[in-house]
Amino acid sequence: MDLGKCSPALFVKEIGISKSFYENVLGLQVELDFGKNVIFRNGFSIWEIREDHIIPSLLGPENLSDPRTNRFELYFETENLEEIYCSLGAAGIRFLHQLNEEPWGQKTIRFFDPDNHLIEIGESMRRFVTRFRDQGLTNDQISSRTSVPMQEVERLLKDIQG
Repeated sequence: MDLGKCSPALFVKEIGISKSFYENVLGLQVELDFGKNVIFRNGFSIWEIREDHIIPSLLGPENLSDPRTNRFELYFETENLEEIYCSLGAAGIRFLHQLNEEPWGQKTIRFFDPDNHLIEIGESMRRFVTRFRDQGLTNDQISSRTSVPMQEVERLLKDIQG
């Protein structure tokens, strides 16, 4: 399997309160802020997940708000999600959901490890930005569709072109 970036993501109740805590109390610096998803420079992320998102709709929203339950997800990125998905399926892995396109356009899968921890593998940002470019979207449209800042869209596409 070819897994790239790995980061832990904590599910939080209110992104503004949590972001302030991690920035102002712990001194972490924000790398990317997508509103309800914040990635800090050290690779750690916090995510406020709407009740209509696929995770609470399948796990139950009460499981994301109950402090006694595990509200943690290990997140990986890859360039070849479909291949990994097939490989995991062949290994008999228990999925939370099949291939899914998130509201911002990234394709993901989520499944459980042997101890029932939630693991997500998603397309790398470079991969899904490129996919939208290949579908004919302009950089402005890609940024609008994905919430990836324009500067990051341009950087990702420039890296691909050489």
